[in-house]
Amino acid sequence: MSDEWDMISFVIRSQYRVAVLERLVEGPATPSRIATDTDIAIAHVSRALSGLREREMVDLLVSEDQKKGRVYGITDGGERVWHRLQQEGMV
Repeated sequence: MSDEWDMISFVIRSQYRVAVLERLVEGPATPSRIATDTDIAIAHVSRALSGLREREMVDLLVSEDQKKGRVYGITDGGERVWHRLQQEGMV
């Protein structure tokens, strides 16, 4: 239970992580698409994706070698965290 709450705490400490996770619940996307859809600067999106990826809530769906057109998707763990955030009324 503590690990899940640590993940939830990590997400809600940043409005950008919340927005990126919410966008990825809709389906995979590139950082530029996420930035456009959420009206958040690409630098904030990239930073949020890095943190979420480090904690295995999102995953890179293309080769690590690909530098442009990188597509990210939410993991099962990320979906669980998102649904818990909704259940608890935190988003």
